[in-house]
Amino acid sequence: MPTSLSLADRIDAILPQTQCTKCGYDGCRPYAQAIAQGQAPINRCPPGGQEGIDALAALLSTAPLPLDTSCGEHMVLQLAVIDESHCIGCTLCIQACPVDAIIGANKQMHTVLPELCTGCDLCVEPCPVDCITMVPAPYAWTQERADTARTHHLQRQKRLSGLHHEPSGLAARTLSNKAPVATSSDPEARKKAIADALARARARRQTT
Repeated sequence: MPTSLSLADRIDAILPQTQCTKCGYDGCRPYAQAIAQGQAPINRCPPGGQEGIDALAALLSTAPLPLDTSCGEHMVLQLAVIDESHCIGCTLCIQACPVDAIIGANKQMHTVLPELCTGCDLCVEPCPVDCITMVPAPYAWTQERADTARTHHLQRQKRLSGLHHEPSGLAARTLSNKAPVATSSDPEARKKAIADALARARARRQTT
């Protein structure tokens, strides 16, 4: 690892880049920065497991710690799978995915690209119809996959930052096309949008 890199860069290179937020930070990079600044311990990353903790300890010349299981247990890589027959196209899973591993359109079926999924499970809870499950991956997480996940996460952050600061054009079209369930700040409107979507989903299943 190049010595010209900052300490945060070197810590970030060790973290698994699943962007799962289980450490309590909004992704691997913020956690790396917190560790570098002495504001967080090295044992809050369940996806990295004990191997990751040991690597961080070696980098920082400190004693290894056991995984803080209050953040979660270390598990084999899991992948998100959408039951497409029950998907209502609300786009909440797309917005939750930190690496753009879910594709689909408003009111259309969504699907997960397994080669991009990091197993973060952030898409599971927002789904209003519970049609997303986590299943064991047929392969292990590798450094190559971590590097790819980091790239996709950074690209997503850049895109969202551009949309946030662009009041017209693509940003306006994107916001206007988002599902009401995902954009409404009114709890009652949000509830009605979900109910309407569920009704449409039930109607589709009854006619098939």
